[in-house]
Amino acid sequence: MLGRVPTGTSLRRELAAAARSRGQTSSFAIEIEAIHAELTTIEIPEVDLESARRRVADATGEEGRLKERVAAVRGDVRTRRAVDADPAEALDDLETAAAELSEAQTARIAAEQALERERERAAAARDERERRLALRDRLGNRKRDARKELSIAMYPEFREALSAVPGGDPVDAGTAPSEYGGCAVAASLAAIRIAEIEDPVTLRPAIDSVSDASEEADLESVLGVPVTGPDL
Repeated sequence: MLGRVPTGTSLRRELAAAARSRGQTSSFAIEIEAIHAELTTIEIPEVDLESARRRVADATGEEGRLKERVAAVRGDVRTRRAVDADPAEALDDLETAAAELSEAQTARIAAEQALERERERAAAARDERERRLALRDRLGNRKRDARKELSIAMYPEFREALSAVPGGDPVDAGTAPSEYGGCAVAASLAAIRIAEIEDPVTLRPAIDSVSDASEEADLESVLGVPVTGPDL
């Protein structure tokens, strides 16, 4: 975050990053770690209600078809008996149809039970998604609290550092990050000055005003890190 200027982020984030570079942690660190850990335990079960519903519909349809077949074969048996015809073949057909119907009923019951389990999984998945969303919201809030705490802790040093960087003026600082009214680039440079970083800082072309001011100041000496960028 502090490796380029402009940083593209807020002063509060810059100061929090500077604090962390010096090994500082907020009073929310343990809670943030616990929320992260809880988030990693959340597993959203895969749910396929559509397939489960389709299997129930197919099983119900097959059961209905076989019920009609059993009814038809029974009618055939009665007709044969009514005319004193041999019903043996029809009775065999009835036995076969009845067995198939029993299997179809078992399959339909199993499909309905599977659908109910899938509905329970869907409810569990919904609960877990809601829990994950609540934890993410809580995590975001705690991270904001942590940045606020760290940035306020660093603010006196930041205000003092403004007097050393090009374009900076402690008068612009106010008493808190939310009150800062000065140059954003100068604020970034001041945050870098009070941070403990070793990698080079890259100044991008958008900061011509600082490039001009740097002619009267050795930025590497001011920031305490190697500096690369336009015409420096």
